[in-house]
Amino acid sequence: MSTLSFNIVSVLIWLGGAGAAAAAHFLGAPAWGVAAIAGVAILIGLSPQLAQQWERAIVLRLGRFQGTAGPGLFFIVPFIDRIAAVVDQRVITTFFKAEQTLTEDTVPVNVDAVLFWHVHDAERAALEVQHYGEAVAWAAQTALRDLIGRTRLADMLTGREKMEVSLQEMIDKRIGQWGVTVQSVEMRDVIIPGELQEAMSREAQAEREKSARVILGQAEVEIAKQFAQASEQYKGNPVALQLRAMNILYEGLKEKNGLMVVPSGMVESMNVGGLVGLAARVPRGE
Repeated sequence: MSTLSFNIVSVLIWLGGAGAAAAAHFLGAPAWGVAAIAGVAILIGLSPQLAQQWERAIVLRLGRFQGTAGPGLFFIVPFIDRIAAVVDQRVITTFFKAEQTLTEDTVPVNVDAVLFWHVHDAERAALEVQHYGEAVAWAAQTALRDLIGRTRLADMLTGREKMEVSLQEMIDKRIGQWGVTVQSVEMRDVIIPGELQEAMSREAQAEREKSARVILGQAEVEIAKQFAQASEQYKGNPVALQLRAMNILYEGLKEKNGLMVVPSGMVESMNVGGLVGLAARVPRGE
């Protein structure tokens, strides 16, 4: 809530009253007449009030609600009407958090969030709750704690958008009776204990290693199937198998700084002695 400041209309009325009182005194009016002019000017100057475009003034007459006034220039009855509150109807940002709150699976977390809200009914906000701004902040914090207690840590980390929608609905339900509307809720950060972060990191690494091993096993199965098909092709064609073996040997020998040990029995069976000698004559840079 804010308060209204002096406005130019009141100042002009007071200046005009002062000028009228001075003129009356100069013209020889009695003292009570000059005082009456000044008093009337002061009373009239207290009547004009000015509210900004985003403000609504709550007017009480002899302690009872008279109505809301503003924006712009409005008038009250001095000493009978009173501006009880000036309600700001712009969007307000409130930061709130829940520290060391247990999740459904008993994990302590710290959650920071931001609430965007505005007053749509100035009368209810001013008359039905004391210090509605503080009440909104406390309602948001208690709603956040309640939601954390009903949410598992995994769901909180992966389903933040869903949690924000649920939190907005909970807060709006609590503060809607005060003439306040929640526009949105944004969770800034979810902080978990360092020991749990390390455990989750190790668990994620183990899952990645498991996936890698499974993929490697599947690759081995595919390779075995391909070798089985190749063996069927070489089964009835020993010449093709010998040529393939010679090609493998040649590819290994021509590698730079490469060294391959081939059993003598294998060389004799493959009849690749000439090929080995030819490969030996190949310069290392080629």
